Amino acid sequence: MVNVNGAMNAVVVKGDAVGPTLYYGAGAGAEPTASAVVADLMDVARLIDATNAQRVPYLAFQPEQVQDLAILPIDDVQSAYYLRLRASDKPGVLADVTKILGDRSISIDAMLQKEPDENETEADIVILTHITVEKNMNAAIAAIEALDAITAKVVRIRMEELAK
Repeated sequence: MVNVNGAMNAVVVKGDAVGPTLYYGAGAGAEPTASAVVADLMDVARLIDATNAQRVPYLAFQPEQVQDLAILPIDDVQSAYYLRLRASDKPGVLADVTKILGDRSISIDAMLQKEPDENETEADIVILTHITVEKNMNAAIAAIEALDAITAKVVRIRMEELAK
């Protein structure tokens, strides 16, 4: 038995391919949610006899307004990055990594080196970068992975800045 109480909401959606799915999470509470559902039903009822020209288009855009736009090549994309490296825990490794980044105009925003466990010879290094160009990051990662002290592939995640 499942309960949905207070400001929590749940919706069951049944799909042809997946069957029933349940979506559960925080909402506005019983009364505001009921009001929104009734308002949505009223909108559906009002538009039941409306022509296609009177309705909001599917996907909320007019097909004749769609136009092809040039796509920026991935090498020219600018992004900040999260990098995680697995490296031998010995002097000079971090200096080599930061030199590679600096030589490719990649600025470090933050960095953390996790202390290896006892009897462990490798450490994890996490680096957050400022915004840079993808091709510079690709070159830096290739050079970092070529270092003898780097023991695994570099993990890279692009970080988007959604608001400034």
